[in-house]
Amino acid sequence: MYILGISAFYHDSAACLIKDGEIISAAQEERFTREKHDYNFPINAINFCLNNSGIKSSDLELIAFYDKPFLKFDRLLETYLTFAPIGIKSFIKAMPLWIKEKLWMKDLIQKKLSYEGRIIFPEHHESHAASAFFPSPFQEAAILTMDGVGEWTTTSFGVGKGNRINLLSEIKFPHSLGLLYSAFTYYTGFRVNSGEYKVMGLAPYGEPKYKDIILKELINVKEDGSFKMNMKYFNYCSGLTMTNKNFDRLFGGPARKPETKLTQREMDLARSVQDVTEEIVLKIANHVHKETSMKNLCLAGGVALNCVVNGRLLREGPFEKIWIQPAAGDAGGAIGAALMGWYVYKNQLRKADGKNDSQKGSFLGPEFSENEVEKFLTSNKISYKKIADAEMSKAAADLITSENVVGWFQGKMEFGPRALGARSILGDARSPKMQSVMNLKIKFRESFRPFAPSVLINKVQDYFELTEESPYMLLVAEIKRERRRESNNDKNVFGIDKLNVVRSDIPAVTHVDYSARIQTVSEETNSKFYDLLKYLDEKYGCAVVVNTSFNVRGEPIVCTPEDAFKCFMRTNMDYLFMGNFLIDKKEQAINEEKSDWQKEFLLD
Repeated sequence: MYILGISAFYHDSAACLIKDGEIISAAQEERFTREKHDYNFPINAINFCLNNSGIKSSDLELIAFYDKPFLKFDRLLETYLTFAPIGIKSFIKAMPLWIKEKLWMKDLIQKKLSYEGRIIFPEHHESHAASAFFPSPFQEAAILTMDGVGEWTTTSFGVGKGNRINLLSEIKFPHSLGLLYSAFTYYTGFRVNSGEYKVMGLAPYGEPKYKDIILKELINVKEDGSFKMNMKYFNYCSGLTMTNKNFDRLFGGPARKPETKLTQREMDLARSVQDVTEEIVLKIANHVHKETSMKNLCLAGGVALNCVVNGRLLREGPFEKIWIQPAAGDAGGAIGAALMGWYVYKNQLRKADGKNDSQKGSFLGPEFSENEVEKFLTSNKISYKKIADAEMSKAAADLITSENVVGWFQGKMEFGPRALGARSILGDARSPKMQSVMNLKIKFRESFRPFAPSVLINKVQDYFELTEESPYMLLVAEIKRERRRESNNDKNVFGIDKLNVVRSDIPAVTHVDYSARIQTVSEETNSKFYDLLKYLDEKYGCAVVVNTSFNVRGEPIVCTPEDAFKCFMRTNMDYLFMGNFLIDKKEQAINEEKSDWQKEFLLD
């Protein structure tokens, strides 16, 4: 029995296919269209899912869409009417697409897919909850979902047991922890629904100077974590911006213009909203634990991508274990909707073993055979060297430890926002200059942004204060004290200058507060990546590598060999491993034998 899950029309549209309850494939539309956070109907992702299993839409038992369009439209309409006539510009901009397309989702799905079967519409936060609980390793758990907004709900909690989910309580729009964080994303000059992780990365450079102001003026938080926002300062209900002039006056000036210089104010604002968010989530978690008496917690929704919050929740929270949906944002709603169809609508039995999740390492996207990769290389006259499986990890490790930056394109593409060793760019974690080189010369992004370490699962406690697995790069923990290089120099350095201080023996992945966003790597989920790290450890005594997503700023993670080669040639990456083929940048010189296509993407 095949069930297709779809999320679309807000941001990060995606599709997921399950077969007899097993997650077979999933992908975001952005990876195919090359438009970051693409919100359009995910026809390319759907076609991938169907073609990957050799089926047609007529073979589907049912399709599940991740929210209720009419309920969401009800919220939009009621909000505009409440604030009328102030929101007329926003209303005029939003309504045509709703009236033409979004409201008629059932008809749209039927038309786009030539599908005549059953279509179901779980609520947005039900889809989030299902994406968190059903793939988790727990037979029963508390569930917490937090995001900007679904239909009306912005935060909810409940309980999952077996094949059932029961949401017990919720907070409704306009009161939203996700939108509070997005307001500061906007105010500090970053893009909403895209730059929130930049605010999280910027926070350690600042001090929580504005924390008290936020808690006094912007949001009223109760002991149980419930909250109410003071809408006097926000514009997202009726306007086209997140904040208004009252917000500007409260924080001493207008929002930072995108791409202008970051100042200490932005760093302090980032730290302040991050601290407030952590405090609220911990209060909510304690309340959820008290109300549910559960030992385990499952998380989803955009706020669950805040890995600093997750790390504190694991260390300080009341739950013994937590599991976070790797695609916690709207993309993951496609998985949740499909699983709601299987377990709830079809009432299928669910058994979890308490140890292993069913997300398959989140390696659920397209993969390319050796023949497909070689055909691409030869047809475009790209110089390459073929390497045996047994030699790949050694060759890659030797290049990385020589301070080369290496593209790593292997197996099935990851589902979710993190590169987990299938579409990754790798570097030497021991190099003091690697963070700067990869930020400025490879990713073309802000210098303050930290990089994540990937580490052998059996070696994680040698490097980090972490006792749990973190396969999806969603937990932050501190560097082991014995690996730190603390000096008096750090005490006299402030703001962005903190970046230049070497803080540990793995400086390229050590953030300015001695933390790191960790991915643990196991042989079961990614054997090639595991072998690379194992060889690094055995020969060079370092079981850690810098791992960042295979893309440049403003573009989605690469999907195809062509995407990977374009990115490789447009940056200062040194080598690219594409399957069993090694491509050396130095050997890609322009000459008459090169194809016109290749010439276009060669660097001068």
